[in-house]
Order: sequence, then C-alpha cells, then structure tokens
Amino acid sequence: MALKFPNALLFFFFFFFVFSTIAPGSYEDPTRRTMEEFSGYPFHSSHPIFSLSPVNLESLQKQFDELANFSDTPAPSVTRILFTENDVLARGYIKELMGKAGLSVREDAVGNIFGRWTGSDPELGAVATGSHIDAIPYSGKYDGVVGVLGALEAINVLKRSGFQPKRSLEVILFTSEEPTRFGISCLGSRLLAGSEALVNGIKESVDDQNTSFFDAAKSAGYVVSEENLSTVILEKGSYFSFLELHIEQGPLLEEEGVSIGIVTAIAAPASIKVEFEGNGGHAGAVLMPERNDAGLAAAELALAVEKHVLETGSMDSVGTVGIIVLHPGAINSIPSKSHIEIDTRDIDEKRRDGIVEKIHQSSIDIAKRRGVKLSEFRIVNQDPPAKCDHLIINALEVAVRQLNLSHKMMISRAYHDSLFMARVSPMGMIFIPCYKGYSHKPEEYASIEDIANGVNVLALTLAQLSLE
Repeated sequence: MALKFPNALLFFFFFFFVFSTIAPGSYEDPTRRTMEEFSGYPFHSSHPIFSLSPVNLESLQKQFDELANFSDTPAPSVTRILFTENDVLARGYIKELMGKAGLSVREDAVGNIFGRWTGSDPELGAVATGSHIDAIPYSGKYDGVVGVLGALEAINVLKRSGFQPKRSLEVILFTSEEPTRFGISCLGSRLLAGSEALVNGIKESVDDQNTSFFDAAKSAGYVVSEENLSTVILEKGSYFSFLELHIEQGPLLEEEGVSIGIVTAIAAPASIKVEFEGNGGHAGAVLMPERNDAGLAAAELALAVEKHVLETGSMDSVGTVGIIVLHPGAINSIPSKSHIEIDTRDIDEKRRDGIVEKIHQSSIDIAKRRGVKLSEFRIVNQDPPAKCDHLIINALEVAVRQLNLSHKMMISRAYHDSLFMARVSPMGMIFIPCYKGYSHKPEEYASIEDIANGVNVLALTLAQLSLE
C-alpha cells in the first residue's frame, strides 16, 4: 500500500535533499581544496538561507549621487578630507540614513560612527560591517562608500524581508581610512584595534597647515583629548565578526566576468619616510663633480625601490614612491634637501620586511656614494597581513551559491579598515567589480547592478552570522 505524506513533510524532504546535494563539502573545487589546505579549515554552513527582498536600486543610486555632492572639488571628482566642512556634512548624511533605517546611532571620541540593529539576544557579540567615506583629492565616489551605503541597504533589505537577527547587527563608518590629512591611514580602525603607537603618535600629529589632530577634531564637533583617546579602543572579541563590502580596486573581476570576489587575506603594508640633505647651491655656478645633490639621491632611491620589489619575483610584492619633495624647489637651485615617502606591501610579511631592509641599506649606500646626509629613515607603519576567517569565507560561499552568482577567491593587495578590525574579531571581505579596476581617480565606477549583487551577498552573510 502506498504511503501518504502531508504536503509540509514532502516539502521538508525535498528541501533537505536539494540543500544537501549542493552542500559546499560536495563541491569539488580546486580553489576550495587549496583554501582548506592553506587554512586547515573545511568550508561548510549549518544555517538555511531565506529569500531576500529586492535591493532598492533607485534609492541606492540616489544616495551615491547625493553623498558625492559633499566634495571640495567639482564632479565627477570627489575630495572629502577628514574633519573639513564637507566631511562633517557627509557624516551627518550617513547618520540621517542610519536613523531612517531604524538604527540606534552613537559616535566615539574620534568620529567613528556606529549604527546598531539590536538583536533578540543583545548580550551576544554583534556582527559588524562598514567602511569609510573620506576621499583623497580628486578621487571617485565608490571607494569605501560602497561598504557604508551598501551596508545600510543590506540592513534595509533584511528588514524588508522580515528577518530578525539573533546577534545584533552594526554598521560602522570609520574615521579617516585615507592618510590624506595627518598621514595616518585607517586612523579610526587602528584606534579601535588598540594601536598604542598611534595613541602616542596622534598626540603630536599636525596637518600641512600646522593644525593639530585635536584642534581639527574640535572644529568638527568632537571632544577628543589625550585623556580620552583610550576610550576608543575596543577589547578583542568586542564583535563576533566583521565584514566589509568594497570595490575591487583592480581589474580581475571585470576582466574575468566574475560577479563577486571572496577575499582570503589582506596584504601587509609598510610606509617609510626618508630625507636626504646636501649642500645645495646655484644651478649654474656649482660644477657637476662638486655637487652633493639631495634630489638625485631621492631619484636614485626611487629606482632602488622598484628594483628591490621586482627582485622578489612575486606578483604580490609592490612598491611605490608616491611623494618626493625637493627644497628649495626652484628650477635654478640644486636641491639641498629631499623628502621621499614610500609604500611597499606584500601578502607575505617576511618578504615585505626583506624589501624594507633592502630599501634601508640602499638609502645608506646612496647617501655615502653621493656625499649627502641620510637625515631620516623612519618606518611609519609596518603592519602584519591579515587572514580572513574560515567561518566568514564559508558563509560568503553559501550566500553566492544561494544567489547563483559567480565568484572567485582572491587576496586584497590594497589594505582596508578590515586589516585592523581583524585584530578585534574574525574578519572577511567582499569585492565587487569596478570599471577597469580604476580607483582613487574620478573615473572610478561600479554599476548599480554589481553593487546590488554585493549588497545581497552581504545581507545573506550578515543573516547567517547573526544566527551563529
């Protein structure tokens, strides 16, 4: 006799069968095997996925366009420098959006902004997401902003979908990810992660107008002092996990036609400041054999940086001389001083540190050979790389499969606030394609469709992690 099953029971068996056949453990992917061997963790998930309400494309695009209007330079460029008038206005705009999303909003002493959706078990560590909205001079409107506006839309998507988080969900706008004003990258997230070097260094930080960090913060409405800087620092484990949505800032996803990049690690940056001092003199009167040209010492060091990076033979090793300043800066005067700022980074910390040491030795050799003084060789920061957490990578993989989106595992050669949040909690990142990999320039662009894909992946992953 045939057995009769209630419809609900039939649906349960059907769902169980389908979901189990696509379980990550049964998917034989070479990248997956490599990642499992590298991390020592299997990738799987225990939580079912639900259907999402659609992303509001029109509203989201409008927010990108409106936020871009808070700029010190004309469109299509965006310039938004820490604690300036447009930075303050942009912060107000984000706080308004947080309020409209029903989030409780707070700010810390240095201007990190937090918007929280309280979960059913608020005693549990929250799941956080976010990025930054400051922009270097003449850049674009998507770097960092995708991770803030996208996070707020992900919260709205979950709310429209009827989702109820167990762990609280929090959106963070980090202060000054870019080093534009005070020469300190990821200032807000570094402080949250408890950088004692930064706590001490920020007390002496001034911008190119000799305005101190404290005075600049005060002008923006923040009451920060040497005494209350430490209140910003988070204890390790303050969050259950942190996730950042970001444009790739590279061409791989667009070139390969892949919708989502799941980041496995963030490269380790090191920043160096070097100064040479020579004798200077009249460009016509001082003969070539008698010169001690600080400008040529800087030029030679710039070429040495390139040489040392290329010598590693790794595509993951990069080096850039982004600033060379000559004194007195006149066409008919031999430079008596030169100031060089160098950025070098790698996914391999030991290899990166080897490059830094070679740059140091070249600085000494060049100074001696050219008869100039190496008056400064200072490593401003030398941060370790950060690995993304296996639980978050796994949740991201489940989400992209649920959404039927193509994806690839990749490293981030640019660094982000996530690098420092990894010191507070397990961390992960989502990349979306951007036009020709352009970033930090007005041509920076991500389509609203690609942004929506990132928002959906972020929303599903936040939902999964909030139920852990």
